[in-house]
Parts: sequence; structure tokens; C-alpha cells
Amino acid sequence: MRAITRSSAPRHPRPGAPQRAWWRAVATRDAAFDGSFVFAVRTTGIFCRPSCPARRPAPRNVSFFPSPADALRQGYRPCARCLGRDASLGPAERSLVHRLCRGIEQALESGDAAGSVDPGRPTLQALARQSGLGPFRILRLFRRVLGVSPRQYADAVRLRRFKRSVRQGGNVTEAIYDAGYGSSSRLYERASSELGMTPGDYHRGARGLEIRYALLDSSLGRLLVGATPRGVCAVMLGKPDAQLLRELAHDFPNARLREDSRGIGSWARAVVARLRPGSEGIEIPLDIRGTAFQRRVWEELQRIPSGQTRTYSDIARRIGSPQAVRAVARACASNSISVVVPCHRVVGKHGSLTGYRWGLERKQALLASEQRATS
Repeated sequence: MRAITRSSAPRHPRPGAPQRAWWRAVATRDAAFDGSFVFAVRTTGIFCRPSCPARRPAPRNVSFFPSPADALRQGYRPCARCLGRDASLGPAERSLVHRLCRGIEQALESGDAAGSVDPGRPTLQALARQSGLGPFRILRLFRRVLGVSPRQYADAVRLRRFKRSVRQGGNVTEAIYDAGYGSSSRLYERASSELGMTPGDYHRGARGLEIRYALLDSSLGRLLVGATPRGVCAVMLGKPDAQLLRELAHDFPNARLREDSRGIGSWARAVVARLRPGSEGIEIPLDIRGTAFQRRVWEELQRIPSGQTRTYSDIARRIGSPQAVRAVARACASNSISVVVPCHRVVGKHGSLTGYRWGLERKQALLASEQRATS
């Protein structure tokens, strides 16, 4: 089952096999899917874990999101009943996180966040003073209850307010300040990772977004490199050209695709060079697009040294979400920038090779080449 890669539109459980599987998990309260996705209910404005004990909603009112941050950005609130249901977490700790969330929202409303140079983005020290707990305890609680840090929660709330204001007809500048951004640069500097485009592009419905691509040979077969003006956004391996183009269109359904081998040739050649052992030092600008959770996973993948591997459980622990092993696996499966964001270095328990989007033979070849170079 492929991971959900976009949350800009509701995902309903009725059409398609994957949605039916997600809905079955919700209908049966399957705790094995906790951490893989959350479901939101339009009639209540709440999002929950699949195992939530609350009464099941009608399927037509349900939307799916890959992470709590995505549901937050669409205007939903976390369920106080099920999120953070961890044997080691008591009701008082869960209640504290939800109370701090309300405080963050109020700070955004007033444009004041104690201890923060950026209104609405609280520091861990400020939250620690409010709660009486240590800063790192607060960070761990937020990640275990919501799957995001306090700053990521504040960012999601601000972005949600910005989107709502724009959809209601406000101009971009007013929407930026009404949402609680201290300056327009605060949103623009985060536009690529949070909006996937500039605020102006979002206001115009993302018309004109263009991805240029090049197709070339590599040691692992045909290779497609896609790029925006900010950097490489896709590296796809080894399939016939037509199939690689279909993969690119699938991952970026709202973009205009244009072949430009000359224009992005230097980046494409740098990607091919990265396939060679000992080439980790080659710098390649990236335009990484995904949810907050996916980006946390992909950033951790880039920290794995060449020639080494990590398990999905290792990655989950390193990003502070030890229960989210399935979600980590889905984030690896949805990685569009292979090799440069090295999801091939993630293996199953006891080092077993698990699924790889571009084929296990290529995964094995990449690992063997890296291990020979570092031995």
C-alpha cells in the first residue's frame, strides 16, 4: 500500500482498494495501523487514530491524512480521547499537551508568544515555564501525543489560518499577518516545504508550477531527474522512460512537466555521479516536498553514513516517534528522491532487505557498492 503523498484534498474511503483498507482499519479499530495515518471527521472537525474507541463516523464524512500535521493544516483538531494513548502516558500528561496547544492557538490570535522572537512559535523554555516540566520532556510529550513538536504544531495552525483567509478572499499580505506571521518573510522562507509553492502561487491555485526533467543512462539502468528552480525534487530509477514519466506525473499531479536535459544537465550528471562509491561529497540542491512527518524521516535518512544501514525502528526512534514504524516505512516508500535521499539504507529487522520502489536488486546493488567502498 503506497503512502499518501498529498493532503491538499480530502481522501475518502469509498473509491479504490487502499482507501477500503484504511476504512477497514478504522471500522475495526485496528491498533496495528496507529502511526500509519489518522482519519478526520468533517462533521466534528476532529481527527483520530484508527484505534480510537469513539463511535464510528459515516464513511462519507471521513478524510485520511498521513500524519497529524497534515490534518492540523486542513483545520482539524486532535481527539483528546485517543491521541497519545500510550501505556506510559497518563490522562494528566495528555491533558497538558492539549492545554498547551490551546495556549499556542491563543498566542497566535493575540500575536504574542512568550519567549519567542516569532509570534505564535513558542520556545520550549516558555512552554516549560508554563507547565512546570523540563523543555525536553515537553518536546517528547508533544511528539508522542501529536507526532509533531510544539513549533511544528504552531506552524501547522498558522498555515491553516493563512489558507482559510486566502480561500475566503483575503489578499496575501493581509492573510500572512492575520495568520500570525511576524513578517511576510516568515512564510516565504517556509513556502517550499509547507505550501509546496510561494504564497502567491497558492493564492492562484498553483497554476504555472513547472518541473523540468532529464532522462539519461546510469549504472542502474535508465534514470529520471526532475527539478524545480530550487533544486532536484525527483530521482527515479531503472524503468522504461514512459513508466518513469508516469511515476513523475503520479507524484506531482498538479505540475507541468517539461523535458529540459540541457537546462538541468549539471544536476542530472551530479545525481548519476552519486551512484559511484565514495561520491557522498557531491553537493546537490534539493527541493524536498512532503508532510512534516515525511520530511523528518527523509532528513534522518540523509544522516545515515554511506556503507551503513538502519532499521525502520531505528529511524522511528531517532525522530522521536518510536511507535511510528509503519509510518516510517510508508515515508520511505513515498520518497521521490532516490539515492540522494538514501531510503535504500533502511532495512528490516535483522538486516533483511525489504521492499524498494525501484526493485530489491537495485537496493542490493547500491548497498553492496557502498559497503565495498567503505570496507
